[in-house]
Amino acid sequence: MPIKLIAVDMDGTFLNNDNDYNRARFNQQYTELKKRNIRFVVASGNQYYQLKSFFPDFAHEISFVAENGAYIVNANEEVFCGKMSKKTVHQVLDILRDFQPTSLVVCGRNSAYVAKETSEADFTESSKYYHKLKRADNLYAINDTIFKFALTFQESAIPGILEKLHEKVGDFITPVTSGNIYIDLIIPDLHKAQGVKRIQELWQIEDHETVAFGDSGNDIEMLRHVAYGFAMENATAPVKEAASYQTDSNDEEGVFNTIDAILNKEYPFN
Repeated sequence: MPIKLIAVDMDGTFLNNDNDYNRARFNQQYTELKKRNIRFVVASGNQYYQLKSFFPDFAHEISFVAENGAYIVNANEEVFCGKMSKKTVHQVLDILRDFQPTSLVVCGRNSAYVAKETSEADFTESSKYYHKLKRADNLYAINDTIFKFALTFQESAIPGILEKLHEKVGDFITPVTSGNIYIDLIIPDLHKAQGVKRIQELWQIEDHETVAFGDSGNDIEMLRHVAYGFAMENATAPVKEAASYQTDSNDEEGVFNTIDAILNKEYPFN
């Protein structure tokens, strides 16, 4: 069966280490994907407004599984919007006082939020990933639909902190790694696999007609869900174990190399 849907993580996967991609190459590929009715889906833990900024010429045509699956938009139309209860938001904020993350971003539908005392340098750094970002006088009183919490820690501390977070919040929220220094706290069962599944249902596309790419812990469910799950060469060991296939690193344009294989009907797509 031909491939009908391609889902890509962004950081460490579609994007190179300069936080960009080979736009000329992908624009040519995207034109060909459209001709063959192959859907392109961006599946990321990042904010929707940040993700669409990478695709100014065709963001209005493609699908976004943003915030690890909690917010889904197809061709500028909202498909799904998850919601974390206020009780959960308050519980998490209480517990995070003991963890003291390097940075804490509360991610909502209308904006992302940081504490009002956040330094200008930290605010500027977070703005690179959240195109809509505000300071909140009180994180407990944010008037928005909340999707997740995004935390940063020292990279060496991540494994231990992830384990402790599972112990403290794992019965009502799901901690996942989303990069070297990043941990996301997401709504249970609202992960990328569920987001991709919603897009598949929208277009009546089967798992064996779907390809996905990823490099971090929050990609594992998605890579297991599809028939053609590709781990990047730079992916973590658990991601490589979860994926059925592997491609080149993000800096070697592994996603684009595999898209060429799809278009040329080369292994494993022949």
